[in-house]
Amino acid sequence: MSAPELPFFVYGTLRPGEVNHDLLLRGRTLREEPARLAGAVLYQGPGYPYAVEQPGGTVTGELVTPLPGAYARLLAELDRLEEYVPGDPRNLYARVEREVTVSGAVPEAATRTVTGAAAAAAMGGDGDGDGDADGGGDRDREGAVLRGGGHVVRAWVYVAAPAVADRLRARGKLIESGDWLDRR
Repeated sequence: MSAPELPFFVYGTLRPGEVNHDLLLRGRTLREEPARLAGAVLYQGPGYPYAVEQPGGTVTGELVTPLPGAYARLLAELDRLEEYVPGDPRNLYARVEREVTVSGAVPEAATRTVTGAAAAAAMGGDGDGDGDADGGGDRDREGAVLRGGGHVVRAWVYVAAPAVADRLRARGKLIESGDWLDRR
């Protein structure tokens, strides 16, 4: 079974202005949008960071949407960069599907960003997020969850593999801000 073609949440050397962005992503993306990953913290690695899943944390990065037709090759190149092989116990990273919150304006064709009463009016809902009147969570017409001025998107995220995460929690250097660009 092939992996779904989700955008990628990047938080380290793949961010704009960083070395691997220029090598792997420049000119190959449709969109790059500021985003946040809740439920994770960031640790300093040897020249690159690790996101470690942890309740209450937030990691800052970008949501990267590849150009049409570039997805399969880019996925393979990112897996190679992260030395990720599905099922390999030696992986340093695990590629996982997670929700990320995108901030800023988004083209109408991709998703819509509306909140509160505007979301309720636009979706015929009660302002809770699901587009209905039951008190659940509102979604836009494309299914993205609407939250606090942003929208939530499913994305691939490379997080520290379990053994690496355990080592980092025990003796790693936490990047308190959750933003790799603040490490300097």
